Amino acid sequence: MYWSWIRSGLALGLSFYLAVALVKPIGVSTQFVILDGVVASTINSDLVVKDEAAKNGYSSTNAYLNKSGGKYAKSVANPLNYGFVFVLSMLIGGALGAFFQRKAGSALAENCPLFHKRRFGDTAFSRYSIAFIGGAIVLFGARLAGGCTSGHMMSGMMQTAVSGYLFAVAAFIAAIPTAKIMYKD
Repeated sequence: MYWSWIRSGLALGLSFYLAVALVKPIGVSTQFVILDGVVASTINSDLVVKDEAAKNGYSSTNAYLNKSGGKYAKSVANPLNYGFVFVLSMLIGGALGAFFQRKAGSALAENCPLFHKRRFGDTAFSRYSIAFIGGAIVLFGARLAGGCTSGHMMSGMMQTAVSGYLFAVAAFIAAIPTAKIMYKD
């Protein structure tokens, strides 16, 4: 079953509303930093250490992980927190969605927009490659800016933060010309 953009948008909005109402605002790009820290700490055991003097009980030799009194260092030491489980759940949910979509007879090529087929073809490799590269660029920019689209735009707008609305405008000001150039439309 293929969901329309409006149905998908309503489901996404409901998910964000429930997350904000029941737990906390969603923001996921920091969890990639935490994953990097988990991997790095297996190589360097001194990267994150218990530190009673630190505000959050942990400190790090890495300045970024040591931010906010060792907040990120604590997450590296204890990665099974809400944010990390949320990111893992997104990956599992995406895999399950793809599995059930294929099982229902919907193929990747069927859902490939015509403008994408004209520019890049309809191979799975081209679609996944473009999506991966785009995601890597967005993640790099998100960490450079100190947050991600879900945290700044989606959760920010839901909380009526002016910065959330400004980020949304800036994101679309950049995204629309990029899509026009990329697809030569």
